[in-house]
Amino acid sequence: MSDLTPKSLSELKETIKREHPNLSKRLRQVAEFVIDSPSDVAFGTVAVLSEQAGVHPSTWVRFANSFGFSGFTEMQKLFQQKLMEESPNYQDRIRMARDALGTNDSDQSPYRLLKRFSDANVLALQHLAEIISTEELERAIDVLANAHAAHIVGVRRAFVVASYFAYALRHIDRKAYLVDGVGGMYKEQASTLDENDVLIAVSFHPYAEETQGVPLIVITDNQISPLASIATVSFVVKEAEIDSFRSLSSSLVLAQALSIGLAHELEKREQLPLKS
Repeated sequence: MSDLTPKSLSELKETIKREHPNLSKRLRQVAEFVIDSPSDVAFGTVAVLSEQAGVHPSTWVRFANSFGFSGFTEMQKLFQQKLMEESPNYQDRIRMARDALGTNDSDQSPYRLLKRFSDANVLALQHLAEIISTEELERAIDVLANAHAAHIVGVRRAFVVASYFAYALRHIDRKAYLVDGVGGMYKEQASTLDENDVLIAVSFHPYAEETQGVPLIVITDNQISPLASIATVSFVVKEAEIDSFRSLSSSLVLAQALSIGLAHELEKREQLPLKS
């Protein structure tokens, strides 16, 4: 194996493919997981990734060492860097749409503003469909289906998404509680969580002490969100932005998809024959 440590994710992938036949059985398991699930590797802890890949945590360290890295964290940075570099591609698409509309800033007519926001949201929604995987959606819906109750938290503009999510879940007869912090009682509201519930956090850092052991679904606009490392499922959503005003269309559509997907999953489970 080459002594040169890969400097980018593409280099690492090429090296993995080249060296795959020479790897041990366990290292091949990790290699296949790395190629198939780069987003999981970018955000996951060694403990979580080991469970997903079906290997011992030390195997991840050995894998990283095999490709010249000092440890897992150094290798993981390549995956995080790649995700951070994906954002400009989306911004390029926004700029292309803006150029197509023209750059006459003096024209601030209601229709032109509507057109700008509409076009930006179309791009954001297309991007959403491209970056959210079937596996992530199915995993999140499974977590929601198995939970006794959902606790949803979001602040500032994210509060709108959290409120809608709570409404949508109640609409399909699920227990859903909006953690709104009335009277500054976030901690008290979070203390009602137990391991049979699920916490849905929209761009918000929950109280780790109160949420230990509770499944966590995160919706955030941060590629390297600190929440992602402790999340059961993490969705990174890029919203449309015009003149510093950010839309919520993508987050609301995601909340809608999860809620309706949950309704279908629950209906399917009710139709399954009982096990004897």
